[in-house]
Amino acid sequence: MDKEAQARIDVWKYALGFVEMEAVKCGIELGLPEALESHGKPISLSELSSAVACPEISLHRIMRFLTHNGIFEKQRPNPGSELFYAQTPLSRLLTRDNLGTFLLVQDGPPGPRFSLTAQDSKAGKGSGVEVSPEESKMWSMEFKTYGKMFQEFLASHAKVATSAVIENFPESFQGIGSLVDVGGHEGTAIGMLVKAFSWIRGINFDLPHVVSGAPILDGVEHIGGNMFESVPKADAVMLMWILHDWSDELCIDILKKCKEAIRKSGKVIIVEVVIDDDEEGNRDEYTGARLAMDMAIMGSTLNGKQERGIAKEWAQLLHAVGFGDHIIKHMKAIESVIEAYP
Repeated sequence: MDKEAQARIDVWKYALGFVEMEAVKCGIELGLPEALESHGKPISLSELSSAVACPEISLHRIMRFLTHNGIFEKQRPNPGSELFYAQTPLSRLLTRDNLGTFLLVQDGPPGPRFSLTAQDSKAGKGSGVEVSPEESKMWSMEFKTYGKMFQEFLASHAKVATSAVIENFPESFQGIGSLVDVGGHEGTAIGMLVKAFSWIRGINFDLPHVVSGAPILDGVEHIGGNMFESVPKADAVMLMWILHDWSDELCIDILKKCKEAIRKSGKVIIVEVVIDDDEEGNRDEYTGARLAMDMAIMGSTLNGKQERGIAKEWAQLLHAVGFGDHIIKHMKAIESVIEAYP
C-alpha cells in the first residue's frame, strides 16, 4: 500500500478513535463479558441476545466491531456452521468485578451528539427497522449548533469520496446526460463530476435553505426540495452518504422517489460504506475504519446503519423498492459504489 492510501486509513482511525471506547463501554454496560463468562463456553448470537436482553440485529453490529478489535473472539466449529463468540483474556478483564467499571467512568457521561449506551441498544437503536418521530439526532437543532463545522466536514468528505469514484469507476458515468445528486449540500460532489465528465448536466438537490447559499458552479443547477416528496427527473440519481442516516422504511421511501425520477434505462448510484459478511477473506485494510463508522452511525442516529452493505441486505432493500438488478463495486476506499437498475 502506498503512503497516501495508508494516510487516508490513518485519518479515519484518528477521527473515529472515540468510537471504540464508546462501543467497549456499551459492551460492559450490557454485561457481555459476564454473560460469556457465566455461559462457560462459546455462545451463539441468539443465546447472547437473550442473556443481555438486546435485539440480535443491534447486538450483531456491536459484536462484529468488538471481535474485529480483539475484545471477544469469533469461533465457527465447521465451515458454514453457526457463528459463536468466546471470551479472551482482554474481555475477562472487562467484567465489572475487574476493570470494567474503571472504563465506564472514563470521559464522563455520554455526550449529546454521539453516544452508544446499553439502554439505547436494548431499546432497539441500530436495528434500522422502526421509524421514530425523531429519526436522526444528526439533523436536530442540537446538532445544528455545529452547522458550519459539519458543513465543512461534508464538503471535505465529498471531495475525497468523489475523487475515489472518479478514479475507480469512470465508466459508471458513460451515457449519462443528466445526473441529480440528492442531498448534495453545496454541490461539491456534483461539481467535481461535471468537471470530470463534461457531457453531464448536473443537478444539486437539497433542502431549499441549503441550496440557497450554494455557490455558482459551471454545468450545475441548484434545486431546492424534499427527497421524501419528489426528486428532479434525470438519467441517473446519486445518493452519497445519505441512506445510512435513515431506517429501512424511510430508505425505501427515498429510493422509490429516486427510482421514479429516472428513465427505464437509467440507474441510481449509491455511494456508501459497504460492510461485507464476517468471513476473514472479505476483510481489507479499510475494514476497521468501516466498522468504526458503523458504530459512529449507530451512536449518532436512531435507526441508521452501514450494515445494508452486506449483499443480502442490499438485495432485500432494493427488491422492496422494485429495482430489477443491482451491482456492488468495491474500491480501495472506505466507501463502495452500488448501482441499482429499474
